Amino acid sequence: MKLLFDQNLSRKLVNRLADIFPGSSHVQFHELAEKTDTEIWEFAQGNDFCIVTQDADFAERSRLYGSPPKVVWLRCGNAPTREVEMMIRSGEEAIQELLRDSRLHCLELY
Repeated sequence: MKLLFDQNLSRKLVNRLADIFPGSSHVQFHELAEKTDTEIWEFAQGNDFCIVTQDADFAERSRLYGSPPKVVWLRCGNAPTREVEMMIRSGEEAIQELLRDSRLHCLELY
């Protein structure tokens, strides 16, 4: 499964994390930057993406509806892109487990 980075995250993450999450993308690349959370959710669901966000709304939606799509909620506040990249890299194993385990819907990374 690929990662779909939300609007609140840098597009640079797609290339920076391509070695561990190939095929990932950013909402801007799909003209979703100005779309609603529901439209982003449906796009991710229909295209086998896991949403990566700093937005609590997607985590709440995950609690209500389950998955797909799965959600990685980054709890780092307004952090530099390099810090976000390192957070995802250090959480790679947990993210892979989220993607494999059908009982899991959302992962919070701190």
